Amino acid sequence: MDMKKRISLELRNRKPTEVAELVVDNCRSGDGEVEGLTDEYTELEILSMVNVGLSSLAKLPSLPKLRKLEVSDNTIAGGLDTLAEKCPNLTYLNLSGNKIKELSSIKALQNLKNLKSLDLYSCEITTLDDYREGVFEQLPQLTYLDGYDQEDNEVPDSEADNDDDDEGGPHGDLDDDEDDEEDDEEGSDGDEDEVGLSYLMKEGIQDEEDDGDYVEEEEDEEEEEEDGDEDGTAVRGEKRKRDAEDEGDDDDDE
Repeated sequence: MDMKKRISLELRNRKPTEVAELVVDNCRSGDGEVEGLTDEYTELEILSMVNVGLSSLAKLPSLPKLRKLEVSDNTIAGGLDTLAEKCPNLTYLNLSGNKIKELSSIKALQNLKNLKSLDLYSCEITTLDDYREGVFEQLPQLTYLDGYDQEDNEVPDSEADNDDDDEGGPHGDLDDDEDDEEDDEEGSDGDEDEVGLSYLMKEGIQDEEDDGDYVEEEEDEEEEEEDGDEDGTAVRGEKRKRDAEDEGDDDDDE
């Protein structure tokens, strides 16, 4: 896709004055120049044109609020003098993977008074013996070159990353507290289950005892009934015997 069409698509029905960030990586520049970008992008702060076939930045429009420019993996060899005029507030410039060979090629960046970070990875200039010293000497306003300052201290993490790290602690503690609460709840449930089980077992034992008492009572009643029956049978037998004797006596009297 050519650069003009890509920029048009990236607008997404917005006006150029409403765009603060524009990424058109991996599209194609027909003649090695910036195409489709105009002075109307007055609010643009971040522009990324990685691997688009750029060989020059001569046709870059005036972007007064641009802070970050990504043009790595192109074929830019020089002509950087236009940046100070077109992007006076530039603080970060990535020229990695371009055709920058000599220290003189970046001398024009001296006029970018706000430039703090410059990346030249994979450019031939990095093979020079005095590469780092030479760049910092030519660009005294520079703080970081290829991610490191003059004392080889790495660029610190962004404030956003630090905020995330700071938030990680409290959230972590909160998670631990939640886990403890869950454990307490599970423990409480376990106690309740144990109490419930003990209660049921106790109830079961009591029921068995009650059933046992009931069975014993029934057996006692049955034994009493049997004793009663035996006593009744004996009494009745004795009565019949006496009745028979009485009848015998009556017969004798006659």
